Amino acid sequence: MSHPVQRRRRAGAGVGRTQSAISMQVKRLEEIVGVAMFARTRTTVDLTPAGETLLGYALRLLRLNDEALARLHEPEANGLVRIGAPDDYTSVLLPPVLAAFSKAYPLIQVEVTCESSQDLPPLLNEGRIDLALASHAPDSPVGAAIRHEPLHWVAAPDFTCEPDAILPVVAAPQGCVCRAQALQALDSIGRPWRMAYTTRSLALIQSAVSAGLGVAALEAATIAEPLVVLDGRPGFPPLPGVVIGLHSPPGRRNRAVDLAADHIARGLGMAQG
Repeated sequence: MSHPVQRRRRAGAGVGRTQSAISMQVKRLEEIVGVAMFARTRTTVDLTPAGETLLGYALRLLRLNDEALARLHEPEANGLVRIGAPDDYTSVLLPPVLAAFSKAYPLIQVEVTCESSQDLPPLLNEGRIDLALASHAPDSPVGAAIRHEPLHWVAAPDFTCEPDAILPVVAAPQGCVCRAQALQALDSIGRPWRMAYTTRSLALIQSAVSAGLGVAALEAATIAEPLVVLDGRPGFPPLPGVVIGLHSPPGRRNRAVDLAADHIARGLGMAQG
């Protein structure tokens, strides 16, 4: 984790303010609301519960602002945008972003194709989709990287497995970045594992893990109750996470595709924790 000073410098650079100006604005905000927004230690700065609540409202206000500007600036934008994405993104991350996009540009039609990340490039190259949202390892080419999603080990609340026992794993088929990172992490510490359940469906992975069939490495945004995070427990090595990349074919895109790409990048980037 980066040092708080480094974080403030990056934040200042992102909004065109100095580090001291950012600190003063944060202090002023806390004075206005009357509660602390950040929990500070010598090495970390994290949001307090009140800070998380305010962040949620702030993100909603930003989305409303973008929606209003879009309706005023390009009310007649129209066309068809075909988007490809894996199941976890089409079921969790994309719906609220695309709902806001449809409100901002009611004349643009959106079609979503659900395919695994490794199957999307051919569809893009063949012109069957206009944009692809795919997951990548942090050190691999990602197109336009719009979001980093942490990976966590998860299991049912009553799941038990000794640290040196063979670990049952629930995962997507071969080619999935989350699967590859989970198995590589286990191999790196010499922990034996077996594939207990394989499916491309996020809902089925969640159900299998909830039923106690095994553990899974899931992106933070896709962890739902009653699953519990196992990070830090013996036998569960750290996971590097994934990068979400937004891909488009080379050459000139139409205006509808440009608007959709910008909206997805901004929406998913703002939603990042």
